[in-house]
Amino acid sequence: MKTILVTGANGQIGRELQHLAIEFEQQIEMIAADRSVLDITDAEAVRSYFETHDIDICINCAAYTAVDKAEKEGELAYLVNQTAVKNLASTCAEKGADFIHFSTDYVYHNQQNTPFKEDDPTQPQSVYAHSKLKGEEEALLAHPKTMIIRTSWVYSFFGHNFVKTMQRLGKDRDLLNVVFDQVGTPTYAYDIARTVLQIITNDDLQAGIFNYSNEGVCSWYDFAIAIFELSEIDCNVLPIESKDYPTPAKRPPFSVLNKEKIKHTFGIDIPHWRSSLKHCLARLQAE
Repeated sequence: MKTILVTGANGQIGRELQHLAIEFEQQIEMIAADRSVLDITDAEAVRSYFETHDIDICINCAAYTAVDKAEKEGELAYLVNQTAVKNLASTCAEKGADFIHFSTDYVYHNQQNTPFKEDDPTQPQSVYAHSKLKGEEEALLAHPKTMIIRTSWVYSFFGHNFVKTMQRLGKDRDLLNVVFDQVGTPTYAYDIARTVLQIITNDDLQAGIFNYSNEGVCSWYDFAIAIFELSEIDCNVLPIESKDYPTPAKRPPFSVLNKEKIKHTFGIDIPHWRSSLKHCLARLQAE
């Protein structure tokens, strides 16, 4: 029986981990901590929490993810995405616990047009992306038993995300403009949470950087079209260029992830993004 601490427990992946925990209850005990329970930006608070809980593995789902606001709130972004990660990794190393941390496809953001492998060059071009890369570096430096999972375009049954936003706007409007020149892969938080729990319960956790997203490739425009089609929402979608929808933070035009490393290392199958979208929409419809 392993004791798993999930930080950032109210986030999309954190809540999916808790949702799935009952399936693994014979093998794990999960402690879910949001910032009201544990302030991970406070190194002493983290150390004290580990002193009173016997933690085998910490899964850090906490992150500052307001990509555009980060351009003005850089100090807060680095506090959550770098300093807090260092606090957790250092304490895990001190207490002999493994550490799993989620990062982002945004760290790559170069001119490459083939799916990114974990050892491809990084070139973060926003405060958010740079703070996430610094968090990776801090974790790996502080604790050799750190597993970093870079993922992309996360959505879930829980929380606020692109799928729910499109459903809401599609019901209220006849026409939406969505960018078509940013290409990547949506990631269903349920799938990545299940993968992590399978790795843990198979005693197969390994250190290093791993990419994970669902299979397949699409643009945000394609994703929106699929959401409306599968939700049976009658809303026209106009494809636009990123220059017609300027944002404070730069988004990578291409961020498709190569998942061969994680599939080969752990022997996992990854669902296609459209199949996972159907699963999520069915859950939303049933609520």
